[in-house]
Amino acid sequence: MLKNSLLFIESVDILILEFYNLLKLNKHLLWYEEGKEMAKSLFDKTYIGKMKLKNRIFMSPMGTTGEADGAYCNEGIDYFEERAKGGAGLIITGANVVSTKYEPRPCTELSDFHHVERLNMLIERCHAYGAKVCVQLSPGLGRQQFTDPFTPPYSAGSVGAFWFPDLICKPFSKEDIHYLVEKVGYSASLAVNAGADCVELHAYGGYLLDQFHSVQWNNRTDEYGGTLENRMRFTLECIEAIKKNVPDTMPVLVKFTPHQRVEGFRTIDEGIEMAKILEEAGVDALHVDTGCYEEWFQAITTVYSKEGYKLDVQKAIKDIVSVPVLGDGNLKDPEVAKKAVEDGILDYVGLAHQMLADPYWPKKVKAHHEEDIAPCVGCNECLLAGFSGKHYYCAVNPLCYAEKAYALPLPNGQKRKVLVIGGGPAGMMAAITAKRRGFDVDLYEKEDKLGGTLWPAGGPDFKADVLKLIKYLETQCKKLDVNIHLNSPITKDNLEGDYDKVILAAGSTPAMPPIPGIDTTVLASDYLTHQATVGKKVVVIGAGLAGTEAACDIAGKDGDVTLVEMCPDILFTANHCLNNDQHLRKMVKDRGVKVEANAKVTNITPTSVTFERDGKTMTLECDTVLNAVGFRPNNQLEDLLDEKYDEVAVIGDAVAPRKILTAIHEGYHAIRVME
Repeated sequence: MLKNSLLFIESVDILILEFYNLLKLNKHLLWYEEGKEMAKSLFDKTYIGKMKLKNRIFMSPMGTTGEADGAYCNEGIDYFEERAKGGAGLIITGANVVSTKYEPRPCTELSDFHHVERLNMLIERCHAYGAKVCVQLSPGLGRQQFTDPFTPPYSAGSVGAFWFPDLICKPFSKEDIHYLVEKVGYSASLAVNAGADCVELHAYGGYLLDQFHSVQWNNRTDEYGGTLENRMRFTLECIEAIKKNVPDTMPVLVKFTPHQRVEGFRTIDEGIEMAKILEEAGVDALHVDTGCYEEWFQAITTVYSKEGYKLDVQKAIKDIVSVPVLGDGNLKDPEVAKKAVEDGILDYVGLAHQMLADPYWPKKVKAHHEEDIAPCVGCNECLLAGFSGKHYYCAVNPLCYAEKAYALPLPNGQKRKVLVIGGGPAGMMAAITAKRRGFDVDLYEKEDKLGGTLWPAGGPDFKADVLKLIKYLETQCKKLDVNIHLNSPITKDNLEGDYDKVILAAGSTPAMPPIPGIDTTVLASDYLTHQATVGKKVVVIGAGLAGTEAACDIAGKDGDVTLVEMCPDILFTANHCLNNDQHLRKMVKDRGVKVEANAKVTNITPTSVTFERDGKTMTLECDTVLNAVGFRPNNQLEDLLDEKYDEVAVIGDAVAPRKILTAIHEGYHAIRVME
């Protein structure tokens, strides 16, 4: 009797689910109230196929490093678990390669039965918090693999490798393609064994499958080249292989790039046709991306990216398909994310690097605590770390990929006093961390506001995310009751008080190189903080990050700007990620900023700059000369502090002018390690 009752209930559930799916009309799931569509929200409970999701927020796929054999490491499992705990409805893993036969492993791997155990641990940890897990599968990176300058990579056709263009790729044979298709299918079966809720095929961003899609890289003459249908054949065979190896109830997603946004590359018209072909192939949802490595900033958000910059492409696809559409692209502002859903552009909103910065974005938005969200600043230090052979780092979240290793000791009632000198990012993070440990904190800042060098860093109109970081850090300081003293410089004459640890985070000041007339220049930091104005014709000395950004800001306001740089190129010492570099260089070009490189400045007047290059002397006339030659550390108090206190830590730019990442991390760890 009980068995029959359970079967009846199960049958009813299935019928309800089928009826639910029948309510999909004109590409949207509709509930009617007085004949009108109910408003959609980020926190709707929805379905992709038969997979129920608790909200419309997903963690976008980002490749992670694993163990030596390609399996997920403990740190990686902890990292995904924390994002599930933070409230994401769906977590899409980074790419898991299905084979290392043709190229080295760039990230985690799912090709062997022994990989299942670690993946299963990851999935079960996420399931405990109600998050579903989608395993992304990749047949490879192709011409974009991170290889050496001696080994030609495999690709769709005989085209130049991305990182080493002189290397001509080896086209895959049809037998190679068939092998990879089989491996994709087998890896899908392993994902099922591991307990995955769905599978996504990695077919975007100029990676291997997208190389087959693209006429730029696919010059084949067999059935895998030529027409769009032929160029998509490899992908369609992978979809078929996946569907053969997963239950009918398991959704199959595809992430693809309908518009590459590079001149001469794929346009949205072809992308729309691709979407139709993929839907016809039976995929349950489409994950829509833009860009490729040639303009990587079109794919991966930078500090210069506009909010929701992919939404036009995502809407074009949403308008012509019936399956759900997932998308990301600088949607980290909750209002922008909400509107994308409410306007019916996206069914599911993806957060990538913002999930590194703050895994709890979904929970904080749901609780209306947006002020507590640690903002991603688009620096892409996370990517730069990966391309440097390191694990993930996040500039604003020291715990990223070290959730357990770097966790703070819990407050134990121990009374400790901390003095923080300097209210920039390093000092604020040290103060916040100390209060979270239950310590008393005095923070002294010589200026009338907190923020330090973040103010000039966020000065350009296109870098508002940096200003959001100031607001976030300041808010946390105030919520935690940090004892803040503004307009209070610390000197040898007023240094007093007993402290268990002193943090010197006094930041940096602009450098003044010994060039005749340098004292007549306007400091770039003064311009960027609106303490100084410039004329219409400006020469900027120094084409590092600050100088180049200042030049673009001035040029964007109709200024005539020339960058003068002693190094061979602009941004020569910037040490930032490829997509940020590409994006800023494009801005230089688009805004008409002129560049004089290999130029040694020999003399400055209020209206001219004279420089030497190749034995020739040249002079540029101007209205304003902007000084952006760099910064020097403010660490003059270090010796005095060492004499007076047992524990002193010099952090951030007070050590040497560096990055937001080093400031935040050093501020955190200086307090974390206190005993």
